Amino acid sequence: MTCRTSRFAQRLSCFLQPLVRESDGSALLEFAITLPLLVVFVVGIYDFSGAFNQKQKVEQAAQEGAIVAAAQPTLDLSTFPSPNLDPDSLKQVVTAVFNSLAYSGALAQGACTPPGTGVPVSGLKWTYTIKGCSTSNPGDDLVITIDRGFGVFGGVQPIVCTVVTVSYPYHWRFNSVIQLLIPGASYAAITSVQETATVHNQT
Repeated sequence: MTCRTSRFAQRLSCFLQPLVRESDGSALLEFAITLPLLVVFVVGIYDFSGAFNQKQKVEQAAQEGAIVAAAQPTLDLSTFPSPNLDPDSLKQVVTAVFNSLAYSGALAQGACTPPGTGVPVSGLKWTYTIKGCSTSNPGDDLVITIDRGFGVFGGVQPIVCTVVTVSYPYHWRFNSVIQLLIPGASYAAITSVQETATVHNQT
């Protein structure tokens, strides 16, 4: 009786062994297919959260810059007979924006310093460019546009406001995992995160 049971168990084992191997192989194949997709999804979630976080930091910096700018005088912004390329009132605005981004970690510590280069655009509108604000991406520039004469028409007299626009690039990290799906592929997309804040002039 014991011998018969043993022979039956051996036969059953021999019959089921190929099925077990096929099951293990299909599970391994499914894992090999889903793992890259899972990694892409995880990195994508991390990437989009990083982009949204940088957007919040840039928006906060623009708001702080607009508040500082609205309290500054405009006497040193005269473009006649020649434009003032280094107005003190605007340097304080640029410094406020820069410090906000530096303290929040959006800019690499010590990679760049304000106020950068000021360029008059038109009237009371200026653009400042601070170069090399990232150690991993030296070409990243922080661009700050300050418009001290933005008019909002409402009521009897127009309301003069200051508009501060801050722009800083964000590098997506999909390139580090896209090669898991497509070997040899390259995805190095850069998005310019730009935020604007408007505050009524106090002076």
